[in-house]
Amino acid sequence: MATTGNISRRGLLGSAVAVAAAAAATGVIGGGTASAATRGTASGTGRATAVSRGTTAAGLRATPLWREFAAAPFTHPQVPFIGRAGYRGGSGLPRRKGRGFVADVLDHGAKPDSSADAAPAINRAIAAAGQRGGGTVLIPAGTYRIDDIIRIGHSDVVVRGAGSGRTKLYATKNLTELIGVYGSRYGGDKSSWSWAGGLIWLCPKERWASLTEAIRAKAWPFEGWTGNRRDEWRTLTTVAPARRGDRSIIVHDTSKLKRGGLVLLRLADDADHTLLEHMAGDGPGPEAYYWDDKTKLTSYVPYEWPVRVTSVRGHRVTLERPLPLDLRPEWDPRLTTLVAPLTGSGVEGLTLEAVETPQSQHLLDKGYNGVAFQCAYDCWADDVTVRHVDNGFGLIGASACTLRRTRVAGRGSHHPYYCREGSHDNLIEDFTIEQRTVPAPAGTQLHGINVEGLSSYNVWSRGVMEMGTFDSHRGMPFANVRTDITVDNNGRHGGDASAGPLFGARFTHWNIRVTNGRAGLMRIDGLAPYSATVGVSEVTEFDQIDVPDFTGDLHTRLEAYGTPEALWPPNLHDAQRAVRL
Repeated sequence: MATTGNISRRGLLGSAVAVAAAAAATGVIGGGTASAATRGTASGTGRATAVSRGTTAAGLRATPLWREFAAAPFTHPQVPFIGRAGYRGGSGLPRRKGRGFVADVLDHGAKPDSSADAAPAINRAIAAAGQRGGGTVLIPAGTYRIDDIIRIGHSDVVVRGAGSGRTKLYATKNLTELIGVYGSRYGGDKSSWSWAGGLIWLCPKERWASLTEAIRAKAWPFEGWTGNRRDEWRTLTTVAPARRGDRSIIVHDTSKLKRGGLVLLRLADDADHTLLEHMAGDGPGPEAYYWDDKTKLTSYVPYEWPVRVTSVRGHRVTLERPLPLDLRPEWDPRLTTLVAPLTGSGVEGLTLEAVETPQSQHLLDKGYNGVAFQCAYDCWADDVTVRHVDNGFGLIGASACTLRRTRVAGRGSHHPYYCREGSHDNLIEDFTIEQRTVPAPAGTQLHGINVEGLSSYNVWSRGVMEMGTFDSHRGMPFANVRTDITVDNNGRHGGDASAGPLFGARFTHWNIRVTNGRAGLMRIDGLAPYSATVGVSEVTEFDQIDVPDFTGDLHTRLEAYGTPEALWPPNLHDAQRAVRL
């Protein structure tokens, strides 16, 4: 079991739960009705019972910012609530063994000795499981050559290898060869395979077909929840004004809503861009910012947030997670339909290795890409390694997914991890980016863990980055958390000027151990509005140096600077999981 000092992670988490319940002298942790110690309100105004004197067995005392957060977990101005990120609101991943339909790829003709293309057999097994309403596709130990994409397009289908050290898929072709050239909807000669698609691609069958048809027709698509032109939705109901952190909302019409249903919360911006200002924290700085020429950023609105309905009572609807933003009349808040999603599907226990080729010039990737989740909700990857890939693990218009025990290895990648096109509430935990095995060719770029495109409430937790950086790639992502990560900060962030600010409000970096002492995008109290930099190693500015996008007071917090080893709780996500809704 991993330890910090003399305390196990389990012990630290247990202590975090105790102090979360005892960190501020009044109130409750979150909402709900479980007990007097955890009683609050569905509106997110509950507080945490507290004894601010709480310490761990090793004498570590909770940071003041944690005690503040525990008193107002859903509405804190700098620290977002991300305690329900990932699959099924942060639940453990399912373990389907010996139940339901099971297909072995060997029975469908796959050869485990790389002597023949196994992709048709693997895809036949996946289709068989999908046609039966779900099931498990087993890929026994061995090396399987794949000359095509492995497509998981049906819900409740799990592709399971024998372990990342035993089952290998050896990919011989790239996405340009298999689908075609993929240009950018924003013009230029960039290849969109530099940030999209995977040789294992989890995407609803119909959505995948429409995407690839558009790419072949050179009608470069939008990639998210409402279709290639963002017009595949219809209104279910309008929504009354509400506040960030509320879980219950009042709607006009509940006739098309049901418990367990997945809906899309849609917020449109107004002519004064007050929605974008709100995402940046409101106030004079965002009000003074010039938004009109940020055409790439403004193409990302309306903001689209998928969420499950947990109850419908009269005109009151309760959601799986607290609201990410205020709902104001000027933004025309409404619940809508979305494209048929992929849910309950996963890939486990295998390595995807691409044929080793030199890394492409920046933004000209051919598409030797790893695992992509697109229009996926409540899906996952567990114990998966990708090697020699252009881009490792992608979240594209994906929400509530968990990537656990994943690893990017080999000759070096452009984006080892990327999170874009309005991806929300995802959890990437226990991840590793290995040092590249060959020198980087001239003209290539390394980013690291990327987030962009108004993506929000995503978490990167318990990571080891032997190379890369925290790539806030403009497009004003907001309310994202990076916690308990060791990083050799040697990458560079990207992002077009037309994509707007690097950061929106409520970015939090918590317990970040920077091995080379470089500040860039690690210490963000001078860059990101309403942000928190907590327990970050002492760093200095060199190489790529940024300036804030917003003028005036950024309202940031800096705590436990230079002493990550003394920070408590050491992992913000683990501690927030103790907060009850």
